Amino acid sequence: MNKGELIDAIAAETKLTKVDSKKALDAYIKATSDALKTGERVALVGFGSFSVAKRSARNGRNPQTGKPISIKAKKVVKFKAGSDLVGGVQ
Repeated sequence: MNKGELIDAIAAETKLTKVDSKKALDAYIKATSDALKTGERVALVGFGSFSVAKRSARNGRNPQTGKPISIKAKKVVKFKAGSDLVGGVQ
């Protein structure tokens, strides 16, 4: 499912227009992104939670040349599925 299909599904489920559904989805994405940028955890009960984790520096290998490379430390977003999502996926 891409963003357009998600907007269509939101519009169908909520009886909102596609324009309003797009505004709601964009507002959710912005609010979630802003919270994660400040290091906050975003939890949606039953669905799951988004959090920021630190990935330490490590050594890797260039798959084309096989030469060793160093990979810098960085922050990554992690998602942990909630009980309703895990239980409902077959």
